[in-house]
Amino acid sequence: MGATLEILRCGALVTRERMRLVGYALLATFTVAIAILAATSDGPNDVLGRPLGTDFSNVYAAGTYVLEGRPQAPFDPALQLAREKTIFGTATPFYGWHYPPFFLFIAALLALMPYVPALLTWQAASIGLYLLTIRAVLVAPGKASTTAATDPLWLLLALAFPAVFVNLGHGHNGLLTAALFGAALAVLDRRPLLAGVLFGLLAYKPQFGVLIPLVLVATGRWRTVAAATGTVAALAAVTTFAFGLPVWDAFLESTHFTRTVVLESGQTGWHKIQSTFALVRMWGGSVQLAYAVQTVVTLALAAALVWLWRLRVDFNLKAAALIVAAILATPYSLDYDMTTLAPAIAFLVVHGLSCGFAPWEKTALAALWLAPLVARGITGATLLPVGVSIMAVVLGLVLRRAAAISGLSRR
Repeated sequence: MGATLEILRCGALVTRERMRLVGYALLATFTVAIAILAATSDGPNDVLGRPLGTDFSNVYAAGTYVLEGRPQAPFDPALQLAREKTIFGTATPFYGWHYPPFFLFIAALLALMPYVPALLTWQAASIGLYLLTIRAVLVAPGKASTTAATDPLWLLLALAFPAVFVNLGHGHNGLLTAALFGAALAVLDRRPLLAGVLFGLLAYKPQFGVLIPLVLVATGRWRTVAAATGTVAALAAVTTFAFGLPVWDAFLESTHFTRTVVLESGQTGWHKIQSTFALVRMWGGSVQLAYAVQTVVTLALAAALVWLWRLRVDFNLKAAALIVAAILATPYSLDYDMTTLAPAIAFLVVHGLSCGFAPWEKTALAALWLAPLVARGITGATLLPVGVSIMAVVLGLVLRRAAAISGLSRR
């Protein structure tokens, strides 16, 4: 037992050769799975009769309504389901539209194409932006980051990251979220206005924006705050001009359905939701208790981030901590949202290559990389919050490292 703990402590299992073997194995497995899915599909549906890219069907269906001049319709669950059944067949399950109105522009653009080309375009564009962002993190100024970016292993691990294939299977937007979040942090110090624009675009997933304004204000990044605020205001203005004020009424009304049915009642599946809220509900706690516990966790995360971001420590630690905390701070984050962990892992790898890895850090990073592969399955079978636990451990290690560096700098 002691020998095993020492191996995990020093990260001896995390070798370059093992990373290559695991990466190639997963990439090959996922590629074969996607090929089989495509070969057995029937038009826009898979062999089980579900839309290919499952959740992407709600984006496409919403886009068809926009093209018809009915932008409020996607926010009505009954109308959205009716349109999905019209496109994909009467056996199609409900895939809800839960995004702010400005995401309707992307939906409409994609709906100009037939479904399968639209899905492929969405996937290709998203994964391209995702890979560009990971490289941007790795090529940020610094000898270690430059070395990591020239090593082809980064591309393999970025592509084989299990959350990527959860996204591809669901046709979801986690790759876009990862790209916007990671890119904003990668350029924050050098191009604060661009970072603000990217943070503003991230408002299409508002649940991940709880902590971002806090750290920006706490560190006096007013140009970034202004750019982000202006970007959101511009999106809202253009959306209102294009679709009218009623679309906002429809959106606000739809949030009741999203909150009560999708989140609080657990119809999405507690094992899919990676949050403290879902953990409490999964273990039988009331809605009120779940919100109370989530609030305590979110406030603790906020305090920890303000403390961390005001320290004079490596920015890579701050960036990684913000990404992980942003996921943990919201009651509604699913396993496909864990794609956003990819830039966090990249930031921590850059720091580790530059400053060395502390005990447990290599093992924790490897576990974080693998977490999306097992989070849903293990949680569903055992009711143990695998994803939340691993993210919390990694965040704790980041805070421990920051505290140690800060303590040394004061001596």
